[in-house]
Amino acid sequence: MGSFSIWHWLIVLLVVVLIFGTKKLKNIGADLGGAVKGFKDGVKGANDAADDAAAPAQQVTAAKRAADGNTVDVEAKTKS
Repeated sequence: MGSFSIWHWLIVLLVVVLIFGTKKLKNIGADLGGAVKGFKDGVKGANDAADDAAAPAQQVTAAKRAADGNTVDVEAKTKS
């Protein structure tokens, strides 16, 4: 009694098609699809902008470290 069967959903679908018509439902579907695509593009653009903002302003490369005479590149070892 709590859930609807497939027949209930088919009747609801039939009533919706009779009220709105197939052309209007097609336009609504196209508009909804465009909105979802725009939302995904917006989220993707926001993630790209966040990644750019999270990147450090200046990165030290291996060539720059080699050019700097004060930088020592060693491997740390534990004492035995």
